[in-house]
Amino acid sequence: MPSHQLAQIQIEDLDILGYSVGGEETVVAVPQLDVCFDIGKAPDQVIPINHVLLTHGHMDHAAGIAYYLSHRQFCGQSAGTILAPANLIGPIGQIVEAWGKLDGSRIQANLVGVKPGDEYAVKPNLFARAFPTKHCYGSVGFSLIERRKKLRSEYAGLTGPQIVELKKKGVTIDYPVELPLVTYLGDTNFVDFSSLEYIRDSRILIAECTFFIDEHLDRAEAGRHIHVDDFVRLIEPLRNEHIIITHVTQRTGLGEAMKILRAKMPAELFGRIRFLMDRKWRRKDES
Repeated sequence: MPSHQLAQIQIEDLDILGYSVGGEETVVAVPQLDVCFDIGKAPDQVIPINHVLLTHGHMDHAAGIAYYLSHRQFCGQSAGTILAPANLIGPIGQIVEAWGKLDGSRIQANLVGVKPGDEYAVKPNLFARAFPTKHCYGSVGFSLIERRKKLRSEYAGLTGPQIVELKKKGVTIDYPVELPLVTYLGDTNFVDFSSLEYIRDSRILIAECTFFIDEHLDRAEAGRHIHVDDFVRLIEPLRNEHIIITHVTQRTGLGEAMKILRAKMPAELFGRIRFLMDRKWRRKDES
């Protein structure tokens, strides 16, 4: 059984599946892209996903690593891949080894350390790119980027055989393009991400907004989390079609958080935002 009933938001051809409450648990998966951002307590629904992109090592985001890897092995699946900040790979390896001793078997794992700017091929044309965040030592966020080749405009009217002939002559008829699909910030204090094109133009942005009332400004700064005032600053220069809010504190009810956010931004911008834990976005059979 899952540790919690998971929320699910469908955006065109992608499902955003997860649970995220500040300080309790955060796990966000995109099954069609074979990626899970953070692992929380490793609910059963994310075990079949082959790639976990871990943003940092705090317990509410990383507690389920050993269970995820062990349960995949128990089910006869290949070793899961954990992408994590490079400074965490050693400690993660020690945790997996210790749990293997408790379990009486060696737990298989593919541990990949990353630093800002690193990329990892999730699929032949899909890459996870790490970027720096402002939360704890080594913390990163991830963008999932699809790479395609686009035909140069001067060759757009050619027939198939003509294009083949040009290729035989060694003519470069196309050029690479990047399509940022999903960006996950993880936990972070305010950072101006608008200078990073792949974040600014990502179709879907998954971002924390932990605190909403004025009395929690100090908590946001102390924990290096985002307060609603900084969240508005964060997203105003971005061009994301869809924005999903995660990691809302239990200290503020979801209805109150929505009301506060709505009052602080234009209606058009608020219309692009959904809260992951808002029940109206869950599937009908889970509501």
